[in-house]
Amino acid sequence: MSAAGALQKAVFGRLAGDAALTVLIGADGVHDHLQPRSHRPCIFIAGIDSRDASTASEVGEEHLVTLEVLTGEGGSRIAQEIAALVRSLLNDVPLVLAGFALVSILHRRTRIGRDAKAKGHVAEMVFRAVTE
Repeated sequence: MSAAGALQKAVFGRLAGDAALTVLIGADGVHDHLQPRSHRPCIFIAGIDSRDASTASEVGEEHLVTLEVLTGEGGSRIAQEIAALVRSLLNDVPLVLAGFALVSILHRRTRIGRDAKAKGHVAEMVFRAVTE
């Protein structure tokens, strides 16, 4: 498994295993990709962009992890609430990665806006993670 794959699995596990988040989005509200007919609200891992970040002494990678929170009609408040909880669950936490070490994972930005096509709101969150 790659470092990005191990990171995705750890992020998914952290989000899917949180009781407070489950109350907000339901038991099957976390996805590793967008489901065509998923209920809302939900969260999915939209992508992981990885690049080499090795030093002279350590092999490493930098990953930009993009998560999207989708809500139903009129869901700006719930998008903000879910995004805040996701940030607290992932920002600067010691996730365990199979076969790799997580040096850090930090929140970079969140953008919440109207999703007119889906008649709801979307919160796009980006986290920067470094693995060795």
